[in-house]
Amino acid sequence: MTVRVGVEEEFHVLDLESGRLVPGADAVLGRLRGPGFKPELQRSAVEWNSPVHTSLEALRTDLAGARRELDAAASPLGLAVAAAGTVPFARLTPGDATADPRYRTMAEEYRRVSDEHLVCSAQVHVDIPDRDTAVRVMCAVSPWLPPLLALSASSPFWLGADTGYASWRTMLWQRWPTAGPVGCFASAAEYDAAVADLIRGGMISDPGMVYFDLRPSDHQRTLELRICDACPSPETVVLVAGLFRALVEDARLRLERRDPVCDGRHEWLRAAVWRAARTGLKGPLVDPETRLAAPAPVVLRGMVRRLRPALEACGDWDTVRLLMTEALARGDAAHRLRRIAEVHGLRAAVETIVAETRGDRGRGPAPAPARRPVAAAGAPVRAPVAPGPVEAIGG
Repeated sequence: MTVRVGVEEEFHVLDLESGRLVPGADAVLGRLRGPGFKPELQRSAVEWNSPVHTSLEALRTDLAGARRELDAAASPLGLAVAAAGTVPFARLTPGDATADPRYRTMAEEYRRVSDEHLVCSAQVHVDIPDRDTAVRVMCAVSPWLPPLLALSASSPFWLGADTGYASWRTMLWQRWPTAGPVGCFASAAEYDAAVADLIRGGMISDPGMVYFDLRPSDHQRTLELRICDACPSPETVVLVAGLFRALVEDARLRLERRDPVCDGRHEWLRAAVWRAARTGLKGPLVDPETRLAAPAPVVLRGMVRRLRPALEACGDWDTVRLLMTEALARGDAAHRLRRIAEVHGLRAAVETIVAETRGDRGRGPAPAPARRPVAAAGAPVRAPVAPGPVEAIGG
């Protein structure tokens, strides 16, 4: 049977008219009847957990349906939902943690880190036979996570300004004590002992606060990807899910064959994550095979070709090849949003995030008078850059 995949998506709750982040999650959740929706740490975010699927097409259908359901619940309240790592008009409002004992404890312990946790991610779960396999697979999969982050990058703006990053969510996220690349562990017992040490040492309160970029679930038989921004386009989520499933399957088969999967050197990974967060698909990435800088499209096309046997085994080759070609032609959401903001202003960028989240694919912002372009402090404003020519992947 094909290995199953599921996703967890987080959505910002915005005032429909102003585009500002608001603590409206409880009101939206109160109007939802479907399963899978729940609150997050901040009252300005809603989480949705998908059912598990063997087909990427079924996963895409579920994603689209959940987003329509969220929009239908939010819009009569004068609210909107937005899938992006950050939104342009976030506001720091200490004390907005969800009224849950665990969340309240986190808010008190981590203070400003918690207050500024106004971020949303897309997480992917893939079936794994057992925890020992999950922990050993992590070593083989970890080097390929920065390219997945680059694909998902959607958070160039923070508190009304352009950060100069494609994924500012990553920079905010890495301030949590356990966030970032995971180390190498020989077994589940060794991994669990490391987590127990973190709890005993008072760094975290429970295993759910292990925020590594990749982790074995503490309550399901899955391996969980946690590095990606929330994505305005559901197709990006589907693409990441297909690639992650193939990475996990490829690594599992290599372990079965007793192929070498890791040299034990992960010290470069944090810098590779920073590189992906900084420029997304517009700049270089660290090639996981050579560990040298290479253009992002080159790294990602090579990744798809490398994973072709696993993608074909999962029935995902045609879907992933097409979605990757489209993603590289369109560019990451961060740079698309930045181009819109430069011409139409930040409000138009918010409208684009909301429209894409709702499923209005390809619909740009309404025409508006030219406004002063948005740029990072002290940085020159550049003209929008058109995407390069489309190059097919595989054959």
